[in-house]
Amino acid sequence: MGGQVSTCGSFQSLPCTTNTDWMSALCPLLWDVPLHHLSIPGSHDTMTYCLNKKSPISQTQSWLLQLLGKVLPCVTRPVVLRWSTTQVLDVTKQLDAGVRYLDLRIAHMLVGTEKNLHFVHMVYTTALVEDTLTEISEWLENHPREVVILACRNFEGMTEDLHEYLVACIRNIFGDMLCPRGELPTLNQLWSRGQQVILSYEEESVVSRHGELWPGIPYWWGDQVKAQELIQYLERMKSCGRPGGLFVAGINLTENLAYVLGHPSQSLRKMTLPNLPYLSAWVREQCPGPGARCTNIIAGDFIGADTFVGDVIRLNEKLLRCSHVPSAAHVECGREEWVRGGVPASP
Repeated sequence: MGGQVSTCGSFQSLPCTTNTDWMSALCPLLWDVPLHHLSIPGSHDTMTYCLNKKSPISQTQSWLLQLLGKVLPCVTRPVVLRWSTTQVLDVTKQLDAGVRYLDLRIAHMLVGTEKNLHFVHMVYTTALVEDTLTEISEWLENHPREVVILACRNFEGMTEDLHEYLVACIRNIFGDMLCPRGELPTLNQLWSRGQQVILSYEEESVVSRHGELWPGIPYWWGDQVKAQELIQYLERMKSCGRPGGLFVAGINLTENLAYVLGHPSQSLRKMTLPNLPYLSAWVREQCPGPGARCTNIIAGDFIGADTFVGDVIRLNEKLLRCSHVPSAAHVECGREEWVRGGVPASP
């Protein structure tokens, strides 16, 4: 699906259209399962495919890195860019590939115009937030039975006025597509109401003022260089029990300063791609559902490099073998009664 990892660890992007309408193609028995019990593929740091090598280094980074960016920009910025880029497919191609959770890190640059908001991961993007949200809206109009979860996060340099401006943009762009905050819906419920967007916003004071916004979605971030240690972290999190609503298990590796200094010519891509088979093997062992050790959204880097998206989607087939899916008879007669029984076995 979408791409492949060559033996030398390089990324070769191929057309990613296999899972374009996977939600509407799910077995109808799954249309009445709440979203937080489905298996949903996501992209970590969705917008890093368009980081701007001419942008200043983010104000949230260390003073030393910011200083080096100003004194030695020709050396520092290319290195920062290599270790900041987590995606190569643009947002439309990611949606075409089947991604339904988008990790949007929003910022206002000190040197930017008054209302122009960008995305950020160590440096800022060329893409503007308003343009990107419009692109997502246009994609959804062409795929009326697909649903996306947008996680707006970070908010570097954001004032109260900019938060209100962003919320106004969100309302204007998505309108009735937005699902108001409340009990997590099923696909059938969303389709019946013409809603396609759940938008989480990691700023509690803003969420409290706007019913269209959902609270921030927990993200299990391992902060690990080695894939084995990342998996150990995720298994520890699972042993503590899943959150009650939507949540993300991130299979993204993270560099640290010591690793970067020890591998000056490498990049996050070169570090990640050889580990994708190991990480994908863990993904295929997971199970969605309400159980304490069940997963929900799984987010990864370099969408299209392997079978990650398809692997996450296929986990939903495991729900058909458990007792928390409405019976065929109940679905046929339109009732929403659930079959009683035990939770699915933990992976």
